[in-house]
Amino acid sequence: MKIVIAPDSFKESLTALEAANAIEEGFKKVFPDAEYLKVPMADGGEGTVQSLVDTTNGKIQTLTVHGPLGELVEGFYGISGDGKLAIIEMAAASGLDLVSPSERNPLITSTWGTGELIQDAINKGVKEILIGIGGSATNDGGAGMIQCLGGKLLDKEGQQIVPGGVGLADLVSIDLSELNPKLKEVEIKVACDVDNPFTGPKGASYIYGFQKGGTAEQVEQLDKNLAYFASLIRQYLNKDIEFVAGAGAAGGLGGALMAFLDAKLQNGGELVSELVGLAEKICDADLVITGEGGINHQTIYGKTPICVAKIAQKYQVPVIAIAGSLTGNYETVYEHGVTAVFSILSELTSLETALEMGYENIRKTTQNIASVIQLSQSRL
Repeated sequence: MKIVIAPDSFKESLTALEAANAIEEGFKKVFPDAEYLKVPMADGGEGTVQSLVDTTNGKIQTLTVHGPLGELVEGFYGISGDGKLAIIEMAAASGLDLVSPSERNPLITSTWGTGELIQDAINKGVKEILIGIGGSATNDGGAGMIQCLGGKLLDKEGQQIVPGGVGLADLVSIDLSELNPKLKEVEIKVACDVDNPFTGPKGASYIYGFQKGGTAEQVEQLDKNLAYFASLIRQYLNKDIEFVAGAGAAGGLGGALMAFLDAKLQNGGELVSELVGLAEKICDADLVITGEGGINHQTIYGKTPICVAKIAQKYQVPVIAIAGSLTGNYETVYEHGVTAVFSILSELTSLETALEMGYENIRKTTQNIASVIQLSQSRL
């Protein structure tokens, strides 16, 4: 029996690889001679770097970068084992968690640090970059990133505009003549699981600006600034990103990556599945096990368990999903290739205890699942 184990991380409890190890340990108690193939997964959000580093036998690269407010922070990204792929989570340099609630202000936060991660990766000779763009503290339309990479976003005095979304109002010209030439040698893919446009009622500013510390007046200003930025991108680059789905992700960073770096936006889970060759691993499997910290009605919108299940469904391979919690109308996952769903919790407990016991709870749950499978086989 070949079993593919492809979970996402269990947030704040286990990495995807640790979760996969716990699943394997539980199943081996019942099926010690089965073939196990562990494929740590992610959907482009937190944990994507670690999952792909683990899957490709790569390494974590750390470096000091500028955080959202210009302060120095310890950033990181991953490099695959063959050195060809860099995996970046923009939140590692420009994330909301790097700014205390009292200091959050999308008028002044910048994506400069994300540019520093990209710069370091291309200078190391990678040929492909995957950028996960969830969890941002920024609303600058990716301006800081472009400036870091050598682009000139100039005001009427011929000076670089100031950091943050507020600076876009002073922009009068775009000059990419000094953009890092190595960018032309790299293919950039963006893991994006939202479809918000650059501007408008469902755009970057109105949907996400408030959680980044913006007031109603600031959010209105930021939306106008992004619309103006989009008009200059049309003028100077002949690209129209304003209403493209996903362009508004990470405060407009998605749009900047498309416009300035010719990046391709894709569903995060599908992109990671493609990079790790998940279909080739599942096609001849007898069983697939996936999971993540929580499964609910939103899981069907591109989360890891569904991306895994859709691939397995093509090959008629049953899929068992496990989760720390099952909430909402989680049964909707049955309509998308998941055969059965199990919670790993066996008793009421505090969240802190549940997180601490993640590995053991997964091991026990998957051993029980394996025992039921063994029983069903013996009765057939």
